[in-house]
Amino acid sequence: MNLNLKKAWRKDKTMNSLPEVYASVKVPRNGGFWRKYLAYAGPGLMIAVGYMDPGNWATDIAGGAQFGYTLLSVILISNLFAMILQHLSVKLGIVAERDLAQACKDHFSPTTNFILWVFCEIAIAACDLAEVIGSAIALNLLFGIPLTWGIVITTIDVLIILLLQAKGFRWIESIVGGLIFIILGCFVYELVISKPALNEIFGGLIPKKEIISNPAMLYIAIGILGATVMPHNLYLHSSIVQTRDYDRTQKGKKEAIKFATIDSSVSLILAFFINAAILILAAATFHTSGNKNVADIHDAYKMLTPILGASMASIAFAIALLASGQNSTLTGTLAGQIVMEGFLNIRLKPWLRRLITRLIAVIPALIVAIIYGEKGTTDLLVLSQVILSMQLSFAVVPLVMFTNDKAKMGEFANKPFLKSCVWVIAAIIIGLNTYLLYQTFVVK
Repeated sequence: MNLNLKKAWRKDKTMNSLPEVYASVKVPRNGGFWRKYLAYAGPGLMIAVGYMDPGNWATDIAGGAQFGYTLLSVILISNLFAMILQHLSVKLGIVAERDLAQACKDHFSPTTNFILWVFCEIAIAACDLAEVIGSAIALNLLFGIPLTWGIVITTIDVLIILLLQAKGFRWIESIVGGLIFIILGCFVYELVISKPALNEIFGGLIPKKEIISNPAMLYIAIGILGATVMPHNLYLHSSIVQTRDYDRTQKGKKEAIKFATIDSSVSLILAFFINAAILILAAATFHTSGNKNVADIHDAYKMLTPILGASMASIAFAIALLASGQNSTLTGTLAGQIVMEGFLNIRLKPWLRRLITRLIAVIPALIVAIIYGEKGTTDLLVLSQVILSMQLSFAVVPLVMFTNDKAKMGEFANKPFLKSCVWVIAAIIIGLNTYLLYQTFVVK
């Protein structure tokens, strides 16, 4: 970091982000494009997980069942927003050599930082809640394990996390990538047997006026957007891009930003395909057969096989759900560690941090499953997405502020056009999420 950038921050950082894996993945200095791309590939897949977690499934299923292919354009726009915001996250981590939590700690007052940390911990717990419930539902669908026992079983992944972190960061990236391709394979199979209308799919990618004019459609569209951009991903990405051992020079940072952005964008295209596939499957299966009220993961699972006439349809759906829940749990651990260390300078052992986060999610999920059963856990899944929506602006606004600031970012600060774009995106996300909260708590 050059001298001017150092002066722009309140104080020098006291530690590297995720110090145990900082600059641990080698990058070839003189390799060709593909060798360098493969060296940088990985963090993007870990970010993509947050865009296809179990919390996204309910909105995609409801959108496809009720309105066919119309809301595909909303998934596309949400993904474009996500690509731009993750690019900003990459820039912050590489240029400032701070993750978003550390950057906030350096810039804001202790009181503001404490508030931001509390909101962020709540959001991570809410995200973990969605993963717990999604995994428990998948275990119930696949093996008939009661929801309460499924929720308890999800705590075992603490040991998996511990094992993976001990082996190195590439192991975590490989597991995440493998699970993503399992999800992808399941949905390719589902789409082949559901035979969706290709002309209607392409038509759905073009935004329609009725998305705004139809209140029911607008509500689900906002839900899709609100559940797509995950606040903890912005903290996570700004940290894990620093695992690459690139030259910490102006030229090295420029190259790192280029390849990390390509990695992120390619991975988010995969996430777009999977989210779109869930909606297309619901449209081709439920909407066209007149089952427009399907908005529940359990109902979708039960109806896939009878409607499609393929016994593997429901099983592939549940396997994808289980892979999605387990994948999200890996990235949630790291996000929690980054946020706690960045805001508070408190370092806990990864297994202890994971256990604390998981218990915060498991306890309410367990209570609701015991008292209210299947319906209660579905409602809790929706509530977790509302909580994430509430936190989003507290991550997006600081990220946009920091990357727009030339004193902090030097020549890497956002150019005027990008500055305008990211403030518009931030305003749209905040406005729509505020409207979603109003609809949830006041109107509904």
